[in-house]
Amino acid sequence: MDSDILKHLRDDTDGLLTYEFLANNIAELSADEVNGLADNLIRLDKGGQFTASAARYLHATMPDTHRGSIDLLIGATIDKDRERKYLPDLLTGIYGKDYEENRESLMADNNFRRIYKRLNNTAAI
Repeated sequence: MDSDILKHLRDDTDGLLTYEFLANNIAELSADEVNGLADNLIRLDKGGQFTASAARYLHATMPDTHRGSIDLLIGATIDKDRERKYLPDLLTGIYGKDYEENRESLMADNNFRRIYKRLNNTAAI
């Protein structure tokens, strides 16, 4: 990635520019570059909107290649989304609309367990 682009993205104020760059250039980015962009999103995004969107996007386009970044973005979204605006869509986008049917096996995934607990705070886990 060009150093001018990196400087520009470090000056991003909320994560939107970083997310747009990621989405528009995913085919040309290495896994390390995606990790760097994920770190920038995590640093910038205060409410979890862009971390959730990036996690869903990477999961939909290249889940195996970017599994580490996806997991980091999901974890950051759980921490940031205190109002639970983005967690429901993240839950279905990552784990499928039938996640409830597969809940027992999905509980082995720490991020799934954290989201599920946050959204179903009365559920015994």
